[in-house]
Amino acid sequence: MILLRHGESEFNVVYRKTRVDPGIRDPRLTERGHGQAREAAQRLAEHGVKRALASPFTRALQTAEALGLPTVIEPDVRERCVFGCDIGTPASELMAHWPHHDFSHMDEHWWNQDTESESEVLVRAERFRAMAQGWPDHHELVVVSHWGFILALTGQSVANCELVFYDPKYPQPA
Repeated sequence: MILLRHGESEFNVVYRKTRVDPGIRDPRLTERGHGQAREAAQRLAEHGVKRALASPFTRALQTAEALGLPTVIEPDVRERCVFGCDIGTPASELMAHWPHHDFSHMDEHWWNQDTESESEVLVRAERFRAMAQGWPDHHELVVVSHWGFILALTGQSVANCELVFYDPKYPQPA
C-alpha cells in the first residue's frame, strides 16, 4: 500500500512559522495543499492504485478527493490528538458536506476528546496494520493520513503529500 500525508493545511502554514498551535479546528487545505494533492494524484497513477482509504479530517478528505479514486473513510488513520487541528468535524456535518461518502459507521464525535499519548497512537497504528494484513488488494490502496499516524505506523516523518510505500505484513523497524 501507499501511505500519503495530506496536502498542506492552514494549520501547517502557521505552525511551521511560529511553532505555536494556532487553534484552527479541522483545517482545510491551502491552495498550495490542493496543488500538492493534484501532483500526488499524478504520481499515484503510475503505481496502479485503485482505491483510497482516508481519515475523516477535512484536510485528508480534500486530499483524497483530488485523487479521483473510490474512497472509504476510516477514523483509525486519523491524526494523533495533540493540537487544535486534531479536533474534528462531527460526522453529521461531514455527511452534509461530503454526501458521496459513507460516514454512517462513525461516532458523531469520532476524534479523541483528550490528548492521545504516543503509546495510544502506536496501539491504533498496530491495530490498523493487523487489519490491513488481511486485505488481498492492499497493494492497490492509498491511505490518506497524517504525520503522526504515519510516524507511528512506519517510524518515518513525512512531508505534506509525500508517498510512503508500506507493506502491512511487516511491523515498523525497531
